[in-house]
Amino acid sequence: MRDAGNSAGVGIPVPDQPPPERADAARNRRRILDAAARLLADQGPEAVTMNAVAQIAGIGVGTVYRRFGDVSQLLVALLDDRERQFQQAFLAGPAPLGPDAPPVDRLRAFLHALTDHVAEHMTIMLAAECASPLARYTSGPYLAWRLHIATLLRQIRPDADIDVLADLLLGLTTPTLIGHLTTQRDITPGRIKASINQLLDNLQG
Repeated sequence: MRDAGNSAGVGIPVPDQPPPERADAARNRRRILDAAARLLADQGPEAVTMNAVAQIAGIGVGTVYRRFGDVSQLLVALLDDRERQFQQAFLAGPAPLGPDAPPVDRLRAFLHALTDHVAEHMTIMLAAECASPLARYTSGPYLAWRLHIATLLRQIRPDADIDVLADLLLGLTTPTLIGHLTTQRDITPGRIKASINQLLDNLQG
């Protein structure tokens, strides 16, 4: 990870560019990710196992483990490119998600954008969360989101317990919660974002 400055001058970790790979290693990585994506699309998250991915990719399962460690890390890798785009938007994109907007407007825009981001990539995120529930809290994306929220909260409510509040606000957008609300209760992302607005209005007060 490297730091990218935000509007408050606080560094936020964003993914580094991948280190150069040998051509054969890059091909293997692409084959593994393509196989995982195909399994996910065709059979659902429960079908994504290291053995199944290795079989479809035509690569030894040991190679799959060495490259990705476990299923949760493999699934997170599928999200990496989209996560880079998302981080670029809230670090340097147009306001109100990006800089040059009041912190409360940026926080609101960030939680709205994160709700959409989770809803769009629900299948992969749910699979990663189910494979290793606690891994979410030490992942690069989560740490970047948390630091961004904490930075904005220090400007909005410096008297608040920001270490706890940042995680609680991120809890509003966990894949399992967004999945439950949208698929089991037929609640739209728009309605979720309206409720987030109500919570943020109380935070300002």
